[in-house]
Amino acid sequence: MSEALRETRERRVLGTELLWAFGVGVLVAATIGMILFTALTEGVNPPSNVERIDPKTLHLSGEFAEQNLGTVVSSDGAVTARIIATQFMFAPHCIALPQGRPVTLRFASPDVIHGLLITGTNVNTMVVPGYVAQVHTEFTHAGELLMPWKQQPDKLDFAELKSLIKSAAS
Repeated sequence: MSEALRETRERRVLGTELLWAFGVGVLVAATIGMILFTALTEGVNPPSNVERIDPKTLHLSGEFAEQNLGTVVSSDGAVTARIIATQFMFAPHCIALPQGRPVTLRFASPDVIHGLLITGTNVNTMVVPGYVAQVHTEFTHAGELLMPWKQQPDKLDFAELKSLIKSAAS
């Protein structure tokens, strides 16, 4: 009797272990399937437009040349601000943007990865050398907004710097 009881218990334990192993396998397969599905069908990209730029020459000519930096209002009324994030500063140091109008912020970096945000807005992005980071926002109140950012030269050393955005009633 004790041999039959032991064999029954062992079969029940084996059945329970197989059920758990099957359940975990289904969860792992479902997770991998969802990741693959979204990656292939949703066009997963960096959280910005994918626009490449040569980080070594971005300041020499083109959109991010020194004379093109800052705020520009085009003939159709669109407001665009172009900013270069370097290891120890933003260029230009301070920009003026209108309140209550859609604004496009375009960032580029020649040296290291920068994570930045503008306090009190929805702007929170990464500026990666070789890419243009573009953010669309609208400033709801006038005033000076701080723009702290973290630079990651080797992903171990973090330094916090600040720049300033002035929003004014348009």
